[in-house]
Amino acid sequence: MNFNLQPTLQNSLIQIVPLKQEDFETLYAVASDPLIWEQHPNKNRYQRIIFENFFEGALSSGGAFLVYDNETGKVIGSSRYYELDEVNHSIAVGYTFISRDCWGKGHNKALKQLMFDYAFQHIDKIILHIGATNFRSQKAIEKLGAKKVGEMEVAYYGEPTKLNFVYQVNKKDWEAQ
Repeated sequence: MNFNLQPTLQNSLIQIVPLKQEDFETLYAVASDPLIWEQHPNKNRYQRIIFENFFEGALSSGGAFLVYDNETGKVIGSSRYYELDEVNHSIAVGYTFISRDCWGKGHNKALKQLMFDYAFQHIDKIILHIGATNFRSQKAIEKLGAKKVGEMEVAYYGEPTKLNFVYQVNKKDWEAQ
C-alpha cells in the first residue's frame, strides 16, 4: 500500500501541510485557548507542558498536519492520520482541533473532506476516536455521515486512558454522499 501519511492537500478554504518540530510555537498559540479543550477528555491540553507532550505525540505519529486558513494564511489547527491498518484497509483520523474563530465556518468539515477524500484513495474505512464527553465533535462527525460503532478506552500519547466513542465512515457511504 502506497499511503503517504503526510501529503500536502488543499481545497478552497484550507491547506494542510506536514507538521514539523519548528511549528510548535505557532501551533501552541492556537492550542493555548482553554475553550478549545472544554469538552475534550484531556481538558488541560491548553497548558504548555501538557501540549508539549501532545505535540511530541503528533510528531512521532508520522501523520500529523498543520491546518492553514487560505484567506488569512494563518495556522488554525491540526489533525492527523494514525493507526494505518493494511490488513483491514483502515486508518484513523483525529487529534483534530481548530481555533475558535473558525468554528461554525466550515473549516472542520473542509479538513475532514480533504483527509477523507485522500484516505479513501487507499483504504476502505476511516475510524475516529472521540471522547465520550466531546459532544461538539460527536455532532460534527455525525453530520459527515460517521456512525458510532463502539466504545473503548484510549490511552493518548503519554496521557491517562479515557473513554472514547468509536465512529466509522465506510468508503462506499462516503462516495454516495
